Amino acid sequence: MAYEGTVRVPSGRWMLHIGGHEMGERPFRVLGIQQIAVGSTDKAALRELWVDILGLTLTGNFRSESENVDEDIAVAGHGPLGIEVDLMEPIDPEGRPKVHDPALNHVGLWLDDLRAAVDWLTASGVRFTPGGIRKGAAGFDVCFIHPKGNDSAPIGGQGVLIELVQAPDEVIAALSINSSNETKS
Repeated sequence: MAYEGTVRVPSGRWMLHIGGHEMGERPFRVLGIQQIAVGSTDKAALRELWVDILGLTLTGNFRSESENVDEDIAVAGHGPLGIEVDLMEPIDPEGRPKVHDPALNHVGLWLDDLRAAVDWLTASGVRFTPGGIRKGAAGFDVCFIHPKGNDSAPIGGQGVLIELVQAPDEVIAALSINSSNETKS
């Protein structure tokens, strides 16, 4: 499938055209950055930089053998507009996934309707990592766009792992207000 472009429709949303086919109106919005995730084989060094030196607030941790990650969760800002910075260390540096390589592991995006997004993106030829929609480290429903496409799903993240995160109502409200104000100026 070749990307052909988008057009704005009367509702203000975008309609995607792929391979000569209209995919329909996009049934979701990307509201903003939810998180970035950085990895290293030395999580203490990450904490020293991000928490001790840069001043982010440490808010929790998450450990998953199946995802090969021991992570501290830090936040820049507060409330619904705070941005999470995940400080990730592999449980097994030789295991997979390699959460420390590359060091900027992934970017997370707040979405207003994750399930609609996954259905629509899948129909549009986007490749997802195994595991489907599941609870993420911060307790929100998440799924990941694979960094690379393949024969059956040719659209990937162009080398970037992208986490799609279901925004809670307070984030949707806060970021929708900001979006409304930006379009008026």
